[in-house]
Amino acid sequence: MSSFLPKEVREGLKLAQKRAALKKNRLKVRIGEESFPIRSFGDRDFTLAVEDTPNLRGLVDIFDGGKHLYQALIVTAAQDGPEMRYEFKRMTAARDNAPLDYDRDEKAPKGLLPRD
Repeated sequence: MSSFLPKEVREGLKLAQKRAALKKNRLKVRIGEESFPIRSFGDRDFTLAVEDTPNLRGLVDIFDGGKHLYQALIVTAAQDGPEMRYEFKRMTAARDNAPLDYDRDEKAPKGLLPRD
């Protein structure tokens, strides 16, 4: 059916599909002050658009909207048509507090009340 449509209409449909996919997916990778939308995300890798992205490697942060999800060490894996695939060497979940160096007692009081 798409072969019956004029070339301009097909290109417009492709552009609209690309924009809709970017709006639906809120994941982005940030390196320094720059951020790039993630097209697909898996356990071992993620993909970005080739035309929008420089060749990335090293330490990056992965966000879902404004929420920091992961800090990852990546390497460029391969180009697959209009997408570049990056593999994780390591991926660590981001935390909003520092990890503890000791085992916290479950029966310990949660807070102290003042004496006065």
